[in-house]
Amino acid sequence: MPRENPARHPRRPSFPIATPPHPTRSTTVSYTHNTAPTERVTAANGIEFAFRRFGTPSGTPLVFINHYRGNLDTFDPAVTDELAKGRQVILFDNAGVAGSSGEPKNSLEGMAADAEAFLDALGHGQYDLIGFSMGGQVAQQIVVDRPELVRKLVLAGTGPRAGEGMKQMTASTLALFLRTDWEPADELWGPVFFSDSDKGKAAARDYLTRTRERTDRDAPVSAAVAQAHGEAAAGWGAPGQSQEYLTKITQPTLIVNGSNDIVIPTINSYLMFQAIPNARLVLYPDGNHGAHYENNRHFARELQYFLDVE
Repeated sequence: MPRENPARHPRRPSFPIATPPHPTRSTTVSYTHNTAPTERVTAANGIEFAFRRFGTPSGTPLVFINHYRGNLDTFDPAVTDELAKGRQVILFDNAGVAGSSGEPKNSLEGMAADAEAFLDALGHGQYDLIGFSMGGQVAQQIVVDRPELVRKLVLAGTGPRAGEGMKQMTASTLALFLRTDWEPADELWGPVFFSDSDKGKAAARDYLTRTRERTDRDAPVSAAVAQAHGEAAAGWGAPGQSQEYLTKITQPTLIVNGSNDIVIPTINSYLMFQAIPNARLVLYPDGNHGAHYENNRHFARELQYFLDVE
């Protein structure tokens, strides 16, 4: 069970129950994570974005913003398919990443501007955003730049500007990313996302099995993307920057992490929770950077409750 702060939410049940679909909402699911075609849309900035969308095409779309070195195939189908039962889910490659055209940006401001162009090109007007790791930093910048685009915000395994321990990874974590002998390459995500316990290792195997099931695969992420986005992460985490922007985020915000995030230290989830006025925090015991994937069933219910009820 995750730990929550009862003082912030005294009437909130400790274990949310997923609510049934709204009576006016269509329950017809179009495609799934593994069957949705890869589409393309050209934004006003000239970038042709690769994306996939599936689920129930009504209500506010839920857009997933990916982590460092992630592409369309690294999102977890156990989460995306469950959420797609009640809304349209949208996954995309940002500029220069995998199947999208353009050059990858080396700043979070640039990455957010590209993501905003993608959202504008889709034309829905408003979205729910869930950003994982670096994607959570992009999501924060989008809310700062274009608050009218965002109805609700979900920040998973991420941190604020100038967060604790975010200028540079620890030596042991950096060594995982620098290894070149992962075979296949996605084996990296096991120790990066999941805890080192037997439960965590089993969850990692299950996650990798799920993400490998799709046959129509996205393009791999290039070394140029890894370099640019590494520079962006270092700039975001550099000490001395103001975190006052967090106090101006008015959207309902769900912050999710594991109790021992080896990539972006968990203390940063507390910092965001304390600063964002309308935030709630869920921490998973024995959880690492991708605790929401390790605990995908509970997380999906938690997220459904947050999006549909709160």
